[in-house]
Order: sequence, then structure tokens, then C-alpha cells
Amino acid sequence: MSVTTGLPGLEQGPPPPPRRRRRRWWWIAAAAFLAIVGTVGALLWFTGRPAKEVSLHQAESRLPSGPATGSLGYRPSPGVYEYRGTGTDQLTLPPKSQPEGPSMPGTVTLQGQDCWTFRIDYSTHHWQSWDYCRRGAELRETGGHLWQLWPLGPISLTNSTSIICTPEVPIVPAQPTAGQTWTGHCTATSSAVKGQMEATAVYRYLGPSTVMVNGERVRAERFSMTQTDRGAQKGTESYQIWVQTGSGLLLRLDQDIKVTTATPLGSSTYTQKGTLSLASLVAHQR
Repeated sequence: MSVTTGLPGLEQGPPPPPRRRRRRWWWIAAAAFLAIVGTVGALLWFTGRPAKEVSLHQAESRLPSGPATGSLGYRPSPGVYEYRGTGTDQLTLPPKSQPEGPSMPGTVTLQGQDCWTFRIDYSTHHWQSWDYCRRGAELRETGGHLWQLWPLGPISLTNSTSIICTPEVPIVPAQPTAGQTWTGHCTATSSAVKGQMEATAVYRYLGPSTVMVNGERVRAERFSMTQTDRGAQKGTESYQIWVQTGSGLLLRLDQDIKVTTATPLGSSTYTQKGTLSLASLVAHQR
């Protein structure tokens, strides 16, 4: 028995059993499921563990146990300070971004008689520290460190950078005048970048200022820094900085960084934009 199609001279056999149609739809459903799984897997590969804010308690756990030595007035009291702010770290290759804050603990650790280290935890994936010393009436920077983590699915890429400033760079001169400028030079080596970066900065003292900290007016010294990076990494960095008069404690920081690095897959540009401010003058102890 044949079934006509309605067109003269064309005939076809009986229709295929329903089982084949069901089987075809099963394969379509399976393909759609695999596509969804593949998409989710790709997203997880490029996102990985997200960056989160660092709590005061987490920062305090790194402090040495026992009573802390207090400040003598020309450097900050040791401990963890509460900073608040926002910002973003971003890479163009691979395309990825990570948030900063809003909680950004700042840790002061005294070094020797006249020096200290100040560290900011932008997030669980990014921190930076600066080494400062008092040289007479001047506040100087001697170097610092930077650490970042970029999670890419099941793997994590880390970069640790050491910075040395030779000679030491004045941050606040002994008797600054508004509009005064000076230069500084630092070198940096990174675990994830071959070679050395040379950084030359122009500082400008913008004059005395005041910053509101938890409803209290705090006397400050304000200055700007414009840095040019050459060598293993190339780019520009711009900063506006307020430090407490006398102690040198950071009160506010605005920054805009754009640095390009050559990689086997092409140039990768790193940008960091953000601002942070001191929320309390209280130094928390462990």
C-alpha cells in the first residue's frame, strides 16, 4: 500500500516509526545540554574565584601578638586602620577585571627606630605596601612590594613585585612650599614579567590641607605624583595623596594607572583606577 503526496506521479512509503522521531529529539536535547555545560564551563574557566573585600579581622590576624609599640608622633601608631573606597583592576589579555573594596584595611608595621611599612589590602587578590622612613624632618619612601592574583578557572596566576627607590625619594620635604616640585627614581622586578621596570616620577607639593575623618578635621599634607614607567613595563601612573601632618599616615589616595606588558600572545594592558579614604583614626590591634 502506498501513500500519495497529492502531486501526480509521486508516491512514498509509510512514515517512519515514532521511535526515530523521539530519538532525534533526544539528540537535540543532549546537544543543547552540552552547549549549556560548555558555556558555563568557559565562564568558570575565565572567572574562577572572585576577588572579595578584606575584613579588619583578617588583616589583624597578620599582626604580631603582644603589645604594640606606640608612635612617637613622627610616624603612625602601629595596627590596622579602616579605609573605605572603590576601584577596579583590569587586564586586556586575558580580558578580566576585579573589584577593589569597599573595605580596604591599611596596616602599619613599625621598622627599626625611624621607619615603617604601610600596606593596603585592595581585595583578597591584591595588596600593596610602601616602606617609609623619617630622615630628619623629611618623610621618604625607600621601596615597597605588590602582590596580585588572577584566577582563571582551575588555575591561578600570581605576580609578586619588589620595588627599590635609590636614592630614597622624599615624599614630604622638610620645609615644603606650595608648588614645589622634585623627582624620584625607583626600579621594580616582578615574578611574572621578565626584565626590570624603571620608574621616574615628578612630585608636586600642593600645600597644607584638611581631611575629614569620621567627623574630625585632620591636618594634612597634600601632593601629587606623575610617574612614567619604562623597560619591562611601559605606562603612566597618576596619584593624588594626602598624609597626616606629623605622623605621615595616609588619609586619602586617588590613583589612575595604565601599564602595558609584552606577552607571547600580544600586549596586555593593566589599568587600575580607584580612591580610598581613612574612615577612623583608631589603630586596631590583634
